[in-house]
Amino acid sequence: MKTFVLILGMCFSSWVFASPVNINSASAEEIASSLSGIGPKKAEAIVAYRKAHGPFKSVDDLSQVKGIGSKTIAKNVQDILLEASETK
Repeated sequence: MKTFVLILGMCFSSWVFASPVNINSASAEEIASSLSGIGPKKAEAIVAYRKAHGPFKSVDDLSQVKGIGSKTIAKNVQDILLEASETK
């Protein structure tokens, strides 16, 4: 049983221990790998929105991106950065 838990933990370690991501500078790949419930298509939509409208001023601005709702934002709020100098 311990072996199973260890293997399971290793499989999901990148998901569980994802680092915070700056949504104003990260690539779609970085966003998708760092935020829960954000896959490649939603991450591309975040980057496209950012390019069209400028940097996000608040985490809640993500709700303006099609497919990103308040539940997704709430689930990821601790891992979303807006500026490079921000820390958790």
